[in-house]
Amino acid sequence: MQPIIRIPGAKEIMITFFCYCALEQTAALWASSYLVLHRGLSAETAAGFASLFFIGITVGRAISGFLTMRFNDASMIRLGQVLIVAGVLALMLPFGEMTALLGLMLVGLGCAPIYPCIIHSTPDLFGADRSQAIIGVQMAAAYVGILVMPPVFGLIADHITVSLFPIYLGVILFVMIMMHEALLKKKQASEVLLNVIEEP
Repeated sequence: MQPIIRIPGAKEIMITFFCYCALEQTAALWASSYLVLHRGLSAETAAGFASLFFIGITVGRAISGFLTMRFNDASMIRLGQVLIVAGVLALMLPFGEMTALLGLMLVGLGCAPIYPCIIHSTPDLFGADRSQAIIGVQMAAAYVGILVMPPVFGLIADHITVSLFPIYLGVILFVMIMMHEALLKKKQASEVLLNVIEEP
């Protein structure tokens, strides 16, 4: 385990995957409670709205399959992150049910390309010989994110306020973006160094 973590970029990809899975699972588990407790929707309406998050992921995955023929993994991940930012901002707007509906759909659409594109980009980022080991630690980080972060928000909702739901998602998203961009910079730097070494 220790040598894998020491691979350049391994920590960044682990934190990126941790944050993605934490964000997706927190959104899935707490969207209904946020809509009921903070927005004042009925439980039935909130459940219907929350299902739009999953519809967004499903539709987004289908659309992503076509977009990947034109855009690379990094571009797809960035596109997803932009959509999640838009969704989180929409959830913060106090303009009634429609902005909440739009926000959940955008968060779901944004989540759609990130998971598969992170996995697909691993061989290119770390090499085919290391990709299996890296994917293994990515999945471990993902499960930790799924296990830890939704209950943490539960404590926040219980002891502070459930209205912090979009802010909580936004903080996780911010860390994910920073880690992914740091990973891409390390990859670019290593390619430049390799080209310099290979020059006659």
